[in-house]
Amino acid sequence: MKPEVIVRVPFPPESIALLEEDFTVYYAPTLPELEKAIREHGATTRGVVTNGSIGLTGDQIRAIPHLEMIHTVGVGYEKIDMEAVREKKIIVANNAGTNAFSVAEQALGLLLAVLRDIPAAERAVRSGIWEEARYPRPLIFEKRVGIVGLGEVGLGVAKRVQAFEATVLYHNRRPREGAPYEYYSTTRELAAASDILIISCPGGEETRHLVNRDVLAALGPSGVLINVGRGSVVDTAALVEALHGKVIAAAGLDVWEGEPVISPELAGAPNVILSPHIGGRSPEAVVFARRQISKNLKAHFFGKGDIVHRIA
Repeated sequence: MKPEVIVRVPFPPESIALLEEDFTVYYAPTLPELEKAIREHGATTRGVVTNGSIGLTGDQIRAIPHLEMIHTVGVGYEKIDMEAVREKKIIVANNAGTNAFSVAEQALGLLLAVLRDIPAAERAVRSGIWEEARYPRPLIFEKRVGIVGLGEVGLGVAKRVQAFEATVLYHNRRPREGAPYEYYSTTRELAAASDILIISCPGGEETRHLVNRDVLAALGPSGVLINVGRGSVVDTAALVEALHGKVIAAAGLDVWEGEPVISPELAGAPNVILSPHIGGRSPEAVVFARRQISKNLKAHFFGKGDIVHRIA
């Protein structure tokens, strides 16, 4: 009998089909569907696939009495109740690195769009405006790019901006061994030294509002903020003030607090470019992610190899 697994997040049919080769899959991408799956199959379910921003609550974990493994689609796991995980001795693994290249490219896409003001230029041309839209816009070239979180995504961003002849600086919880970039011990110091600040660190209480009013003020009126990490890392109220008050020049956000809901003040800022948390959503990343999830689940349930990127 195949082990039973609940998939809590939206998954393409090809990914479901891959899991179904070895598992009985209950697809429950919405909360009502999850509640139904737990009512009907919770007693026999042994695995759950979720992501960091949706997670799995303590009550949901305890309602699946034989749950052995939780796997996230991406690197984040901030909304998985880790206390319940430890209580139930559940294995948790993430997909670190499987979408890092995709998120890094999204950061570069947002950065180019913000610096070159590509959306406004495109709208101008469609409206018949030409000469007025041809004002000079800055480049990545020779800028100082500060990266908050030099994990797999941060390293991917660093590699890409260096192709534009930018200088890379970074802040981590601690210096990364072997990293050839200048390290700053605080986010504020990094912001003060940077022209561009790119957020690529995980969410959670440890990084909540790591980018606050002081950090944005240090980044300064010509500074640009890009966030492809987690929305909770940036204080939204402070960012709204900074955008409308020209404390910083502009921002590009793939994530923000409370997404997909967005405040009118943030959405209405003329100097912000938004994308709907699509950094990791490329066909290439989806293929990498589903293969890794399948491998890790088979490693646990069938003893086929080792579990990689285990975090609990």
